[in-house]
Amino acid sequence: MTQTGTEAPTRRQPGTIKLHGPEAFAAMRKAGQLTARALDMLVDFVKPGITTDAIDRLVFDFAMDHGAYPATLYYRGYMRSCCTSINHVVCHGIPGEKPLKDGDIVNIDVTLVVDGWHGDSSRMYGVGEVPRRAMRLMEVTYECLEKGIQAVKPGATTGHIGAAIQRHAEAERCSVVRDFCGHGLGQLFHDEPNILHYGRAGEGVELKPGMFFTIEPMINLGRPHVKILADGWTAVTRDRSLSAQFEHTIAVTETGVEVFTRSPAGLDFPDNPAFGKAVIG
Repeated sequence: MTQTGTEAPTRRQPGTIKLHGPEAFAAMRKAGQLTARALDMLVDFVKPGITTDAIDRLVFDFAMDHGAYPATLYYRGYMRSCCTSINHVVCHGIPGEKPLKDGDIVNIDVTLVVDGWHGDSSRMYGVGEVPRRAMRLMEVTYECLEKGIQAVKPGATTGHIGAAIQRHAEAERCSVVRDFCGHGLGQLFHDEPNILHYGRAGEGVELKPGMFFTIEPMINLGRPHVKILADGWTAVTRDRSLSAQFEHTIAVTETGVEVFTRSPAGLDFPDNPAFGKAVIG
């Protein structure tokens, strides 16, 4: 689940960033891999006709069957086990009874708590035959995430991450949503530092080994502006253009970066079956 750029981290003094050791790395690998497996599991189910409420139940059952708990359930009044954001929904879409239809794209955002540690990840899924422009948006967004991850190393800054993402998105004539950001996590769901998906290299917080955080760019085909619907959660593009998002939980290491939430089945990538089949349009 994304964090707004102005939201204060939960239960930690603002401005302090925890640096984690080997035991925490091991715990986050466990949480991250279970979250990745939950998203892998959904590949076979995201098809025309399934409701996002049914997807939510699948995530809850998977968590219960594996000794985990969905972090979003009852979080600040949110009553679902995942977020499902369809087409022009940017993030925090609430699962419901409306079925997915052929040509939809949907982001599914899952955070599982395993032994007190949070694994947070989201992916895009194509439903049936997806218009080519929607497929390309998903590809660009995935590329933005990867470029953000590649910018992570000790001595770089959070601004290097944002600059890499913004540069690629805008080169592809897409826009970066400014209203939400990645966030630190570990035993807390949302913590320092905030990870903006735009900015300038060298600005922001210096990256140090032991930092844990998410990178989760939201990329729009149209303008970057969003609005929150009356439910208080669902964020949509103001111009109703398509939006996509990918998210990984990562750590800064002594030599670079470790991604905790990579798919063990190799289903992170744009050529995976979840992307559906592109059609001209």
